[in-house]
Amino acid sequence: MSNDSQRLNPLPALIFSSRWLQLPLYLGLIVAQGVYVFLFLKELSHLVTDIRILDEQEVMLLVLGLIDVVMISNLLMMVIVGGYETFVSRMRLERHPDQPEWLSHVNASVLKVKLAMAIIGISSIHLLKTFIEAGSLDGMPLCGTPAAFVSARDALAAGYAGVTCNKVSATGVMWQTIIHTIFILSALGIAWTDKVMSATPGKRAAH
Repeated sequence: MSNDSQRLNPLPALIFSSRWLQLPLYLGLIVAQGVYVFLFLKELSHLVTDIRILDEQEVMLLVLGLIDVVMISNLLMMVIVGGYETFVSRMRLERHPDQPEWLSHVNASVLKVKLAMAIIGISSIHLLKTFIEAGSLDGMPLCGTPAAFVSARDALAAGYAGVTCNKVSATGVMWQTIIHTIFILSALGIAWTDKVMSATPGKRAAH
């Protein structure tokens, strides 16, 4: 096919070229990736340097925080690589040894399902952290309440430097669980819709 037959008219060419306006967005996400790397190293340094004074629950919460940062970073990479490949330009990684397996068949529908699953994973980590923090829900006042200030004052007078209030409430745990369930149902709905839409062209072709 000649170059003349492939050349677009000015208006379609302008509209199609506008996809490059998304490039600064993906470059910005790369900067955000760097911020998360810094945050990960900061939390890891806190874990290593304070290991002698941290109890098991505090260590678990810090480790879950590290996992949370990693999963958000994975989500960023999925959006950066998959979004650029789908909406901006081909990266031509077919022969690259480190090409992600999912990138070979990525499209808008596949990307939506994978993003939904990644969000569910991140939500699961947050929910698990909430459950751990709520383990002593009945024994400590909610942070920011007058009872929490009294508890902190009494602990300071007694020389106790640990946690004296709870950051989560029973209502907060309930709503976070409900939202997590909605995420799961939404992901199932997206996957089911994608499956139906993928099967419909096959049925039409068979007829």
